[in-house]
Amino acid sequence: MNIDITNDAIGYDDENEPVYLADIWPTSQEIAQTVRTVVTAEMFATRYSDVFKGDEQWQAIKVEGGATYGWPMASTYVQNPPYFEGMTMTPEPVTDVANAKILALFGDSITTDHISPAGDIQAKGPAGKYLREHQVPVTEFNSYGARRGNHEVMMRGTFANIRIKNHMVPGVEGGVTLKDGEQKAIYDAAMEYIAEKTPLVIFAGKEYGTGSSRDWAAKGTRLLGVRAVIAESFERIHRSNLIGMGVLPLQFADGVSWKTLGLTGAETVTIDGITELLPRQTVTVKVAFPSGATQTFEAKVRIDTENELDYYRNGGILHYVLRELAKAS
Repeated sequence: MNIDITNDAIGYDDENEPVYLADIWPTSQEIAQTVRTVVTAEMFATRYSDVFKGDEQWQAIKVEGGATYGWPMASTYVQNPPYFEGMTMTPEPVTDVANAKILALFGDSITTDHISPAGDIQAKGPAGKYLREHQVPVTEFNSYGARRGNHEVMMRGTFANIRIKNHMVPGVEGGVTLKDGEQKAIYDAAMEYIAEKTPLVIFAGKEYGTGSSRDWAAKGTRLLGVRAVIAESFERIHRSNLIGMGVLPLQFADGVSWKTLGLTGAETVTIDGITELLPRQTVTVKVAFPSGATQTFEAKVRIDTENELDYYRNGGILHYVLRELAKAS
C-alpha cells in the first residue's frame, strides 16, 4: 500500500538487491506455454466427467426419488412454505378488515433491514428458541440469510431487529408488542392472534420500507397475519412487495398520522371499502378506542395500477402466477 509497485522495489533477494515487479512478472509467451502444457482436455475429462456424482458427503445424503421434493420435516434449513395452503383455481373474494388489532406503531424511516430477518440469529429470540427446540446448538445457528429457505425461522425474525422501536411499548427497543396489556415478542403475539382468527394491522410514519429491496420484509409481514399497513408514505418497492404478498398498503391523508389520532395500540381497527377496491381510491378506516369512543378517517389505497389490483385480488403475485401457469398448461 505504501509503494508504487510499477516503479518501486517489491522486495530484496538473498544478496539484498532490489527485486522489481518486472523481474518476476511472466511474459505473455511464458503464460501461454504454461497453459498449453498444464490445461489439457484430459484434465477436464478427469475432473468433470463425474461431476454429478459429487464427493463423499454429497453421496451420503439420503434421497427417496420421485417427481417432487419430499420436504423433510426435520430440516431446519428448508421447509415447505405455507403460501399455497388452501389455494383454489378461483380466488376467494377480498373482504373488508373487521375488528383488527394493532401489532405495532412505528415511527418514520422504518427500513427493510428493521423489518426483514437479517444478520445473526439471537439465541434469546423466537428464532433462536425454535432452533434450540430442534436441537441446533447456538454455535450452529448460522444467519437468517443462510436459513432463508425455512419460513419458520424467517417469520420469527420478522420485526425482530434489536433496534426497531414499537411505540406501543415506549422506551423499549427490539421486536416486542403488547397483547392484552402483556409485553410479548411480535411473533408470539401474532401467532396468538392468528389462533384467535383476529386480523392485524400495522401503523407507521413516513417512508415505511426504505432501504434495499428485501422480499422477506413483505413475506414475513404476510405470514404474521398482517392484513394492512397504514403509513404516512411508502418506499416504492416495498409498497409493491406488500401488494405482491396480499398485504394492503394504505396512506394517511396529509397532516394525519397515528400520533394525531392519539393511538396507543390498544384500539380496534375496521377498514371498509376493500370489497369494491379500485386503484388509488380511498377507503374508510374506523378506530374503536378502549373507552368506547370511535374515530373515522379516510385513507388512500396505494394499489396504483390494475395489474397490482389483480395481484392483490389473487392473494398475492405468487398465487396470480401459479393460477396463470395452471390456465396455460
